[in-house]
Amino acid sequence: MAIKFSDAERTTVTRDVKDYADYTGNVYESLVILSKRADQISVMIKEELTQKLSEFATTQDSLEEVFENREQIEISRHYEGLPKPPAIAMREMQEDNIYFRRPEEEQAKLDS
Repeated sequence: MAIKFSDAERTTVTRDVKDYADYTGNVYESLVILSKRADQISVMIKEELTQKLSEFATTQDSLEEVFENREQIEISRHYEGLPKPPAIAMREMQEDNIYFRRPEEEQAKLDS
């Protein structure tokens, strides 16, 4: 997964929103695309994390048997240190790695 190796910022960075209008011609459309891509990235990360942590799940529901698993803690720390999904989406847009389409325009071409 390329997200693990993303060079997106891990801290807050002030950005000029107008720069994102260059990608689609509309600031709001660019932000919607970024939002949808960030949601996709978030789901991918969550699924991967859930899969890895499910290996450590116990079958017993006893509160008395709470223990710390070093590997589980390391996995959690690794995922906490990853860049946030919106930052990854912004980096992908800057590198022209986001594909988007406009279905209404495609339909208009087919109708004419």
